[in-house]
Amino acid sequence: MRAVWILWLRQIKRYSRSRSRMIGSLGQPVLFLFALGYGFGPIYARAGGGNYLEFVAPGIMAMGIIFNAVFGGIEIIWDRQFGFLKETLVAPVPRLAIVLGRTLGGATTAMLQGVIVLVICLIAGFHIHHPLLAPLALLFMFLIALVFSAIGTAIGSVLKDMQGFQLIMNFLVMPLFFFSNALFPVSGLPAALRIAVRLNPLSYGVAGMRDALVGRASLDMATDLAVLGALAIVLLGVSSFLFSRIEV
Repeated sequence: MRAVWILWLRQIKRYSRSRSRMIGSLGQPVLFLFALGYGFGPIYARAGGGNYLEFVAPGIMAMGIIFNAVFGGIEIIWDRQFGFLKETLVAPVPRLAIVLGRTLGGATTAMLQGVIVLVICLIAGFHIHHPLLAPLALLFMFLIALVFSAIGTAIGSVLKDMQGFQLIMNFLVMPLFFFSNALFPVSGLPAALRIAVRLNPLSYGVAGMRDALVGRASLDMATDLAVLGALAIVLLGVSSFLFSRIEV
């Protein structure tokens, strides 16, 4: 347990020292927030959807979380190339503890990124309708971060070059974001797209955050928590198995 805690803190310190990464990872969510929130806001309102900024803000927070969480997997490739990973693997620490520490640390930093995006959304005009449910929104943020941090760890355990990781980002993470309920409501979509959205784990996280912050529920909050929690456990197991197969 001590090893998990040490690796957890190490990941957080590593992230806090990389100011360029912190600032750079905010660029895309802020761009989407202002371009979509204000650009499509009048159209969305005329269509009878209400305030589009309140609808899209939880999705933008999720964007800030998932890209930062998955990006943590590239650190495994980086450490492997420069020999730092070998020093970690030969230590008398179970590999499960290493995975848990790295994944929890990556999830914590990704959730902090989501909180920063939340503050930016509040400055931009987003309003929290249910302040008492805000802790639930933070729980959903952490579960989203944990799921995608585990995905990043699993991918980083399999790949050996950073170019391949970029392909995964483009062909896995971006589709997961766009084929979720982050940017548009599910109602009115074609049946095939509705199925894709329902199968997307990010949809449950965004729906839970949106329900907790503004009271717009597309799914039951208990279902959202159950799906994300179960998926986090499964992906942690998968990432632990793949990480344990890394050869020093």
